[in-house]
Amino acid sequence: MSILAKLRCVTIDVTGTLMAYKGELGDYYCMAAKAAGHPCPDYKRMHEGFKLAYKEMAKNYPCFGYAAKMPNIVWWKTCVRDSFVRAGYEYDEETFEKIFRRIYASFGSSAPYTVFPDSQPFLRWLRGEGIKVGIVSNAEYRYQDVILPALGLNEGSEWDFGVFSGLEGVEKPNPKIYEIALERAGNIAPEEALHIGDSMRKDYEPAKSIGMHALLLDRFKTPDAVEWRKSGAIVLPDLLAAREYLSSDKSDC
Repeated sequence: MSILAKLRCVTIDVTGTLMAYKGELGDYYCMAAKAAGHPCPDYKRMHEGFKLAYKEMAKNYPCFGYAAKMPNIVWWKTCVRDSFVRAGYEYDEETFEKIFRRIYASFGSSAPYTVFPDSQPFLRWLRGEGIKVGIVSNAEYRYQDVILPALGLNEGSEWDFGVFSGLEGVEKPNPKIYEIALERAGNIAPEEALHIGDSMRKDYEPAKSIGMHALLLDRFKTPDAVEWRKSGAIVLPDLLAAREYLSSDKSDC
């Protein structure tokens, strides 16, 4: 019997699994600065500044400010301002507002993202097999309401329900986000569910810890995948391979 025949639900991660970022962070910060009449910031400094600023915001106001009831736009404005400051750029309020609005609009659209060609067919195949499909992502509400639909991944045709950290106040690797997903799927037992993602720490381990099946995708040939396999994880190159694996009689994850 294939593993697919044992499943009632498949949950799936978004970034790195269904889609990827297009270009570099600096591209979008550069365009925004130029549109406001300022020179392009240094890409490397901007990238490092953003990493530090994002980490700090995620620590102080996790789940995009959910517990603090911080509006999404305020969370991102604070993060973006701090990113520029850490990179060595400070603007007056009017200039920063123009730059920020452009950045916020860009990342709230489909522009910076690209969907892997196997994503939509895989999700539709699962639903065609009678499997409930859930999105589980450390992301804010715009992924659900704007970004995924703009990329052709729609609730009702590609997925049945979503669990987004910014809307739930819980984020991966907390196993509770997977428990929420099982509840939302209709109180499905963990052994009847599979999670697919690209992170051992955020996807594979927490899903397995509550009794779900799990497998990892290694789309970008990360060196970590060697260790993932050594630890016993099923690691596949893409969702075409995942479909073949789930349909085979020998599969077990």
